[in-house]
Amino acid sequence: MLTDRAQRTLDTIDGQTLEEMRALRDETERFMQRYKFGMDEVITKLSILREEFSQAHAYNPIEHISSRLKSLDSVIDKMRRKGIDPSFDAIRSTITDIAGVRVTCSFVSDAYRIAELLTAQEDVRVLKVKDYIAEPKSNGYQSLHLIVEVPVFLSTGAHPVAVEVQIRTIAMDFWASLEHKIYYKFDRQVPAGLLDQLTDAARTAAELDARMERLHREVHGRPPHAGGAPGIAV
Repeated sequence: MLTDRAQRTLDTIDGQTLEEMRALRDETERFMQRYKFGMDEVITKLSILREEFSQAHAYNPIEHISSRLKSLDSVIDKMRRKGIDPSFDAIRSTITDIAGVRVTCSFVSDAYRIAELLTAQEDVRVLKVKDYIAEPKSNGYQSLHLIVEVPVFLSTGAHPVAVEVQIRTIAMDFWASLEHKIYYKFDRQVPAGLLDQLTDAARTAAELDARMERLHREVHGRPPHAGGAPGIAV
């Protein structure tokens, strides 16, 4: 039910304007739907790898897969912050994290391995790589970020869609989740003392990852990847 004010406003809009509004709504829904489908494509690829490792190998490097699609409000807010023109082409070329997939692994070497297996697939195009594992952010944040492009096949043909993939260890994911909650709690105005503790916790998490990797290697004899993401070409 519309409020009286909303109904009066609607009554003042002529038929042509209403049709244009409906057309814009439909186009926006189709635009966002493609990102949802692109996200689903990446999840399917990762899920296949996960199931294959579970059945054909003694060890599965993928612990958990999650995803999120930005809301339209979040996309609009990012457009405003970045000063992006209000057009679908501008959004498509400048905002690459509308669709996001997160992969949680046990070990650092697993993160690089999954990145290699995903990006080696013929229909996956790597647009950008940010290796925050090899080079953590100043606050200690670690994760391997990939922007990949996958084709989404619709009735109108194939449409390339960008999807952000974050690959990290359980320890990295736990730290990032805690950081997010703290920043939300303090509305991003986090006291300096807490920030120092967060940074120190990130170092502890990194040390734990390294120790667990060494123990895993001693038991299974699997050589870890050297720092960096070999085989991922942009």
